[in-house]
Amino acid sequence: MKPVRAALRLALAALLTVGTASHAAAAIVEGMVTRVSDGDTLWVRPAEGGRPIKIRLDGVDAPEICQPGGREARQALEKLVLRQPVTLEVRVRDDYGRRVATLRREGRDVGEQLVRDGQAWNYRFRGVPGPYVAAENEARTARRGVFGDPAALPPREFRERHGPCRR
Repeated sequence: MKPVRAALRLALAALLTVGTASHAAAAIVEGMVTRVSDGDTLWVRPAEGGRPIKIRLDGVDAPEICQPGGREARQALEKLVLRQPVTLEVRVRDDYGRRVATLRREGRDVGEQLVRDGQAWNYRFRGVPGPYVAAENEARTARRGVFGDPAALPPREFRERHGPCRR
């Protein structure tokens, strides 16, 4: 039974791992960032025109806007990408209808940069380690951003304790 369980866990990990080559082909979208809602959600106007699309950064979980570090995370993302040309690798939609995508600016992975700077956690899901483990470990060791506060709560835990932020 254990080998079967291990095989199922590996299969699930392959399906759930976000931001890795194990996914089917991604839709590539070039565009301009028009708005940043929080540390992991933004709007991108496609280069070919049309309305901006709402994007959730793949592989990261930034502090909620009402939690300590939330406003700083939004400002960090704005500084990196607001009114800048970007490339999206869109893979899926989340439960809120947002497109989940890896975001690159000048070839650099913005999600990885946010985690490395301590502005977001590497997103883990049901035992799947997530794509930015090394970046988070580096930020933790250096006590950057949210990792400088030993009482900082990952956003999922914050929401469980305090509920969602009021808009």
